[in-house]
Amino acid sequence: MMQMIRSAACLAVLALAAPFAFAQACPDRNVNYWQAFPPGGESDLSARHQQVVLKKKCPAIDTIIQYKAGAGGGLLWAQMNQLPGDGVTVVGVNLPHIVFQPIEGEVQYKTQDITPVFWFHFTPDALVVPEASPHKTFKDFIDAAKKSPGKMNLGGSGLNSANHASHERLDAAFGIKTTYIPYKGTGDMSLAVVGNQIDGAVTYTAFAINNKTKVRALAVAMEKRHPLLPDVPTFRELGVDWVDGAYRGVGVPKSTPPEARKRLSDLWAQLNSDPEMKELAAKSGFELVNVGVDQMDGFMKDKTKLYTEGAQRLGLGVKK
Repeated sequence: MMQMIRSAACLAVLALAAPFAFAQACPDRNVNYWQAFPPGGESDLSARHQQVVLKKKCPAIDTIIQYKAGAGGGLLWAQMNQLPGDGVTVVGVNLPHIVFQPIEGEVQYKTQDITPVFWFHFTPDALVVPEASPHKTFKDFIDAAKKSPGKMNLGGSGLNSANHASHERLDAAFGIKTTYIPYKGTGDMSLAVVGNQIDGAVTYTAFAINNKTKVRALAVAMEKRHPLLPDVPTFRELGVDWVDGAYRGVGVPKSTPPEARKRLSDLWAQLNSDPEMKELAAKSGFELVNVGVDQMDGFMKDKTKLYTEGAQRLGLGVKK
């Protein structure tokens, strides 16, 4: 009988401890979540998803999303270390942007100045055209580009960004010449594409999925076709070994203590594992990844090497 009482008591303690354990992971104040791109793009959408799930998990906490857009994200990233390292200030960060931009040398930060604490998803590259475009297939697009070199305008998010790299890669891989038009972010670019003001965009599968009735995807940079874009071929099917895209994550000011970085990393991991987050990500075309502080050094070393080599190959940072 005493053993049963002890077991029941232990179970009761564990039951009480479970919510308390998560409560310990909740921030003690509201989270200030800074965005390097304007509202309406993939970074903003992912932050909104996280805002919803964090509120569910930590009802006493609000996530305050703020924007400081410019220079393809470089404006905020150059200033993020001036923000308070209080453990509740986080900044949206992107790869390959934070590697490409310092190579160009026109931003006021270096890759090493950025302190990521968690990479939460990946979005593959995609080529899209407006729904009203006469180019119904990728072949149509390539034929038109070859017929009029330099006359086709393709939008993208920022200079020396994943979209910029995709544009350079597209031209090189298929022997065409198109003109890249940089926008502050995907939100701004979408108005131009949907409004048929430009010929198309080098963007992400998430944009293609979230605007399926307004744009037409012609190709995606994935190992196999996206389940939400089953009729869109991969670049591999089109003869080019192209599987790439952009990573999104959260970083903190360098003054943030290691223990606070770890807490934020663990919190974002819990957000990513939530069923609602998985559902929201799948519907929006985001591929969830989980890279926390424990894996960060190795991950960043590998990606920095990869994207540095890629920038050299694509000619980014070379004055033309």
